[in-house]
Amino acid sequence: MGNMTLVQAILCGVVYWLAVGNLPFVGLWSLQRPLVCGTLVGCILGDPVQGAVIGATINLVYLGFMSAGGSMPADMGLAGVLGTAYAICGGLDADTALAIAVPIGILGTIVWAGRMTFDCAFVHMADKYIEKGEYKKIWRANVLFPQIMCFLMTAIPCTLAAYFGANYISNILDLLSGKVLTVFQIIGGLMPCLGIAITLQYIYKGESKIFLFAGFLLAVYSGLPLLTLGIIAFLVAVVYVQVTDAKLPTAATVNGAEYDDEDDEEDD
Repeated sequence: MGNMTLVQAILCGVVYWLAVGNLPFVGLWSLQRPLVCGTLVGCILGDPVQGAVIGATINLVYLGFMSAGGSMPADMGLAGVLGTAYAICGGLDADTALAIAVPIGILGTIVWAGRMTFDCAFVHMADKYIEKGEYKKIWRANVLFPQIMCFLMTAIPCTLAAYFGANYISNILDLLSGKVLTVFQIIGGLMPCLGIAITLQYIYKGESKIFLFAGFLLAVYSGLPLLTLGIIAFLVAVVYVQVTDAKLPTAATVNGAEYDDEDDEEDD
């Protein structure tokens, strides 16, 4: 438990900007994940192990996360950054940190909606560059100005929230001590079940059901470490795909006659 310095808060803001800025090699499938950004925040605050533990706990809620059609149901990057920062500075356990992080992630959707609204202006700016024949300036409307806007709307608010929120988290915890804090811990303990349940909706189908039960039994009763179980699961998946592909016919049957793509190529 300890106070956060201004430099640490700024670095947390930068991590959040990189997580949601849609830059190459970072973003939704990497840095935006609470496990990743939580670990980085832990490194910034001098406790990478605790940052990884808290980030992984928050990540459980977002296992089935999907952003379709430009919608953003929750900002898991903001939840991972601020949730981990508040937990480390306030000495919170992972369940309480999760109960705090989820509402923060919902508030992050306001940032997303604001970015999408203001970024519309840059589309019209690009249209004007095209009308004037200034094609070399289009990158300003596509990359430069949107990233500046993104930085202003993400890094600065996150920095302020991390700095002031983390430094006052201890006082807030004192006010919430007792039954209120216990309720937060219980809610936080139940939230990972929601993420796992959403994920099961996607994988608990068809032939995958037997692998789910087999993997669960193997994990519980074998006593093997997670790394070994992961390697076994990967090998089983590879063998299953190879066997399944081997059973597929090489030529399709259309109206009772065999049809092969190679015959079409020879006829052409």
